[in-house]
Amino acid sequence: MDNALTLNAPGVMNTPDTGFASRLAALPARSKLNLGMGLAALVAVVLGLVMWSNEGDYKVLYANLSDKDGGAIIAQLSQMNIPYRHSDGGAAILVPASKVHDARLKLASAGLPKASVGGFELMDNARFGQTQFQERLTFQRGLEGELSRSIGSLAAVESARVHLALPAQNGFFREQQKPSASVVLTLHAGRTLDNGQVAGIVHLVSSSVPDMNPKAVSVLDQTGALISSPPEAGQQAGLDAQQLQYIAQIEQGYTKRIAELLEPVVGRENLRANVTADIDFSQTESTEEAFKPNQGANASAATVRSQQTTEQNGGSSTATASGVPGAASNQPPLPATAPLSAASGAATATAAAVGPNSRREAVTNFEVDKTVRVTRNATGSIKRLNAAVVVNNRSVTDPKGKVTQVPLSNEELDKLTALVQESIGFSKDRGDSVRVVNAPFKVEPVTVVDVPLWKQPEVIDMLRAAAVPAGLSLVAMLVFFGMVRPAFNAALAPLVPEPGSNVDASVDDDVEMPALSMSNAMKALEGPVNTEHLDAARNLAMQNPAAVAQIVRGWVNGQPA
Repeated sequence: MDNALTLNAPGVMNTPDTGFASRLAALPARSKLNLGMGLAALVAVVLGLVMWSNEGDYKVLYANLSDKDGGAIIAQLSQMNIPYRHSDGGAAILVPASKVHDARLKLASAGLPKASVGGFELMDNARFGQTQFQERLTFQRGLEGELSRSIGSLAAVESARVHLALPAQNGFFREQQKPSASVVLTLHAGRTLDNGQVAGIVHLVSSSVPDMNPKAVSVLDQTGALISSPPEAGQQAGLDAQQLQYIAQIEQGYTKRIAELLEPVVGRENLRANVTADIDFSQTESTEEAFKPNQGANASAATVRSQQTTEQNGGSSTATASGVPGAASNQPPLPATAPLSAASGAATATAAAVGPNSRREAVTNFEVDKTVRVTRNATGSIKRLNAAVVVNNRSVTDPKGKVTQVPLSNEELDKLTALVQESIGFSKDRGDSVRVVNAPFKVEPVTVVDVPLWKQPEVIDMLRAAAVPAGLSLVAMLVFFGMVRPAFNAALAPLVPEPGSNVDASVDDDVEMPALSMSNAMKALEGPVNTEHLDAARNLAMQNPAAVAQIVRGWVNGQPA
């Protein structure tokens, strides 16, 4: 440089100003090692955060697996480099949501899980040359699998197994055996099946197999108890599910009526009611047949059913006198009459003409009234109602604001009893009973459990979800401030000349300094606050006065070195 003068005194080494790369290379080995490890740790943290964010939610791949199938599936997932988790005590395997379908397809191609229930898809793998027995057995297995899948789709059923007994049919109809079935159910914890659901399972199995009688289907639960029974056995044992449900609806309806009527009077929390209904489900049918004779004022208007008249005349036209001589035998014959008979429903009129060879008969049958009456009593009729009501004491507040409990009077209880009787349709002839009792309610103190914030389930779930990113971020901050930042600060720190170091000076620079104001000029004339450089120059002048004198002489003369 033309305008720069650098003077090196004897014993003073020249240290030029270097860049960031040179300063970084000049750092100690320990600082370089810390910087490298810190940068590697930061890169690992960033990659971990990216991978954790890309994994997303885990979903169920397979559930209710046996230990053998679970181990085989985990081994296959490890070979496919698919991450997995366990849930429900190892009964379910979870994989990332984006890989559920791919994992299922790949595992299915590998034949996993092997213990899964097979349906009619078993028929697709029919081998060439298989016997009729093998074909029939494959069909039976497929039908059992389809029934197991259908029954397992119920909400209360965890798993189901169906065993079918399909005897071989022959050409003799009388010797053919009927098929039968057995169903073993494994129910979820706390779940049960009512009679209607069991009957539905029996109907499903019997309808899926030709010529199967519903009585030939047995349903068992996981405890080995038989939960299916023929309809006749259920009716003989007692009430069925529909009848019990009808009784519960009747009782709930009357209880609701009582509560809606008395709660506005005594308060919602001051009333307890219960109604018991005795329902008659017996079916009675009677037939009555009555016959009424055609008598009275309408006897002449009777309907003729049939009429028969018979006349017989002799061959002689001359009447021959017969009988006992006298006045009685000379009288003319009486007119014919037909008396009515209510018992037989027929009227007979007989007339005999005068003379030995003349005879006349008339028979008339009339209709008789008949009434047939068939009476069927309604099922589910109420035989008796029993209502029990408990009312709490009345709260009374005195002028001082103190609340006390006062029992109800007999007059108030009678009014409440009358209201209950009217609400349920009380019938004395039916034998109904209503009982209203006044008693103080025992109020249990409610203990409020103050769960700390850090023990609440919502907070725990949130902390679990944020634990991984928060931990990685904390590690990244510790690595940056503890290892990377100190190395960068050491590389970027300005060089400080020491005693005996190079002394460089530049004069006659072309850089124009900005104009200074009066106050700034006064400040610039002030002595430096930091006297380290000044002390170093003084020490240098004291140690090498000849070198300093030569430097000052060069500055004054303006001569280059």
